[in-house]
Amino acid sequence: MTDGSTTRQLRIIVEVTQLAAGSNIEVWLRGGWAMDLLLGEVTRPHRDVDWFCWAADADALTALLRGRGYADDPGPPPEQQRDLVKDGVELSFALLSRDATGEPVVAGGPWRGTAYPAGMLSGWVGRLGDVTCPVISPHVQIELKEMYPVWMPERPVRTKDRVDIARLRAAITG
Repeated sequence: MTDGSTTRQLRIIVEVTQLAAGSNIEVWLRGGWAMDLLLGEVTRPHRDVDWFCWAADADALTALLRGRGYADDPGPPPEQQRDLVKDGVELSFALLSRDATGEPVVAGGPWRGTAYPAGMLSGWVGRLGDVTCPVISPHVQIELKEMYPVWMPERPVRTKDRVDIARLRAAITG
């Protein structure tokens, strides 16, 4: 399943991953594309490409991407998330900080300092054909998808989230 949007999104995943690595900036895919790279297949069309990066690297990463034709896309407060767009592809970089023990926490906004689940950045690398990229742990992907309706009651569990959770569970159990 590849259409023009999917091809553009995959091209951007490669570009962001390479630019970040070349500048010693850590990034991790999250959301639907992280799942697809973990599973090694495109499971459905995606609206955007979701990432995590360290808040300390956000200005440098944003400048690098602007230099490659990415434009700011207004969204949440910049201390919480950076949103950009290129070729019709929306990207969001949720920003991470560290707590006193070095574990990742929400960098800014109303949930500033809230801990992410343990093991989120535990070294998973997803692959889809020639595309490789660091991704968040599948266990954490599941936990985040299950918890969104608890954290944000206005956002009920979506059908695609139920399907994603089932796919990820099947992949990690066997």
